[in-house]
Amino acid sequence: MGGTRRRDGTWKSDGQPRITLETPVTYLKGVGPARATAFERLGVRTAGDLLLHVPTRYEDASTIRTIASLEPGMDGTILGKVISKGVLPTRKGLRIFQAVLKDATGMIEVAWPGQPFLDRTIEKGDMLLAAGTVRFYHGRQLTPREWVNLGDNPEGLGGRVLPVYPATEGLSFKLIRGLIEQHLGPLAPLVKDPLPESVRAEAGLMPLAEALMLVHAPPTMADAMRGRDRLAFDELFAVQLLQRRARALAKAPRTGIAFRKPGALAKALKAALPYELTAAQKRAIREIVADMMAPEKMHRLLQGDVGAGKTVVAVFAALVAIESGYQAALMAPTELLAEQHHRSVSALLAPLGIAPVLVTGSLGAAARREVATRLASVEPVLAIGTHALVQEGTRFAKLGLAIVDEQHRFGVAQRAELGAKGDAPDVLLMTATPIPRSLALTLHGDLDVSVLDERPPGRTPITTAVRPESARARVFEFVTRQVAAGRQAYIVYPVIEQSARSELKAATAMFEALVAGPLQGVRTALLHGRLPGAERDQVMRAFRDGQLDVLVATTVIEVGIDVPNATVMVVEHPERFGLSQLHQLRGRVGRGAEQSYCILLGDVGEGAAGRLSLFAATEDGFRIAEADLQLRGMGDLFGERQHGVPTYRVADPLRDFELAKRARAAADRTLAADPTLSQPAHAALRAMLGARYETALTLFRTG
Repeated sequence: MGGTRRRDGTWKSDGQPRITLETPVTYLKGVGPARATAFERLGVRTAGDLLLHVPTRYEDASTIRTIASLEPGMDGTILGKVISKGVLPTRKGLRIFQAVLKDATGMIEVAWPGQPFLDRTIEKGDMLLAAGTVRFYHGRQLTPREWVNLGDNPEGLGGRVLPVYPATEGLSFKLIRGLIEQHLGPLAPLVKDPLPESVRAEAGLMPLAEALMLVHAPPTMADAMRGRDRLAFDELFAVQLLQRRARALAKAPRTGIAFRKPGALAKALKAALPYELTAAQKRAIREIVADMMAPEKMHRLLQGDVGAGKTVVAVFAALVAIESGYQAALMAPTELLAEQHHRSVSALLAPLGIAPVLVTGSLGAAARREVATRLASVEPVLAIGTHALVQEGTRFAKLGLAIVDEQHRFGVAQRAELGAKGDAPDVLLMTATPIPRSLALTLHGDLDVSVLDERPPGRTPITTAVRPESARARVFEFVTRQVAAGRQAYIVYPVIEQSARSELKAATAMFEALVAGPLQGVRTALLHGRLPGAERDQVMRAFRDGQLDVLVATTVIEVGIDVPNATVMVVEHPERFGLSQLHQLRGRVGRGAEQSYCILLGDVGEGAAGRLSLFAATEDGFRIAEADLQLRGMGDLFGERQHGVPTYRVADPLRDFELAKRARAAADRTLAADPTLSQPAHAALRAMLGARYETALTLFRTG
């Protein structure tokens, strides 16, 4: 992208239109429409997005060892040509891809257990950069911890630190690396730094343009980490600004609501429950009631493991509002989940003579008018529904408590809109994703947190087992026996459709194979995220109502229906799921009185086997979440923000604890001086927040 820089700082390519950070990526030299479509899958739409497409890791080619110098027990990085390759089966059914690498000093065998698909992507003659530990196994063998296929043209590698980028079909990380190298020089200076110089100085940070240069083209690994820390700080700082501001607004004194101490309704519910509340539930109820009686608005997160009993805690909170003469609303992310809550809560409150109302988009005109009439009156009522609760046509006369279930499934705006339906109602957010206690302050600085870390007594533990591919026939025989006994089962796959680039079994192909094979004659349906919403709901309702025996699905069922009769969860390719995701899937069974089973099916490598063994040994979601964070990093465990961008793409609050403390201190200082970020010095900061989180600026309105 040769050219000249204009006076306004933008770059003009020779013979091309002026390039800015907003230029669609398709117009960058070397991209074009086909590659732009592939970049779209990675969330890269503009030249600015390309700059922020940061490496997931680096390979340090400046510390390459000769193959001859490696001895068993040593750890090293080598660069060698593939001179032979193949897939070898083991007696346990595990398939291992092996390649022999050669450099000027010798040869070594490199092995990838459980990854036979690499035989299709690694060719003889390719140059591989591989880092790992050497062991003695019929000679020297290296099992790569990290590796990069450099193809047949590793020119200019000497002494370089090589960034490895997130890639997709049609865009290899090598191609992305080349495109970023080509455009980095002209694009980086166009970046406007969102951090005021005072913040950068106090936190000891370099300018953003310099950090981007170091992240994409680091002279050393230390330089790459310095640049990465600047980008991580920006993410942590943005989240802390939003959390600190949200907390300040949420804690502002409320007017007109003074909830009374729980009385007859709470006592009646406690007496009507067919079970004793756990100590954790009692503690959470005390914390919530204390908040509701306090002269400040409640803004509390109730997090509980699968089956910990969050709903009944929320019902006690709703009764506090109702008994004080106010309305309460519970919002769920799907109609099925709203209907499920309506049924279960109606059963809980029937002995008290209270009938909750259901508010969903599929209500008929007459039902909508009836619901609207009830909500518009000052009658204390509990409304349970979907996002229909926040639509313009839904009006509450006296909303005192807003409850949001599976809060991470809603956008910031939807959660705020429910809270805006009343005169500063108390807000209770609920999530079934256990968040490690060590991260609660960093991730939810705007919330008080109540934790349900006990399961109600009487729940039968779920039997969890890891089974190899060779046990497939026995596993599906077990599924059919459970179905014959009147039970139901889920079978989950990591992808919807098969790809020529992957050996992963896919839901669509396996559905056809199963109904023609081991599940022939069994009432089976297919469910995945590409089905129209109405069709998905129809399938899930049929399964819930016992009209289907087996659901072949993707993770669309991860948060969904409560089917007490479902006793078997089979997960294929379990190594492709995070532990917390597996925990959520396992939580779909074990909801009734019958013994339930979670079977993880497939051949996995040594690393994945250890991870899955840990999962099989415990049902403690908090312990699993801690392990998942340590093994996989943040990922999308804590939900997403606008445009599907994770809250943390670079930062890891578990690893960046000290950086997070600096970001929190900087946010406090910034907001103390300018609570609405309205000063000219904070204009770029406001722009950054608005770009990252579309609705964030509603927190900083001055009117």
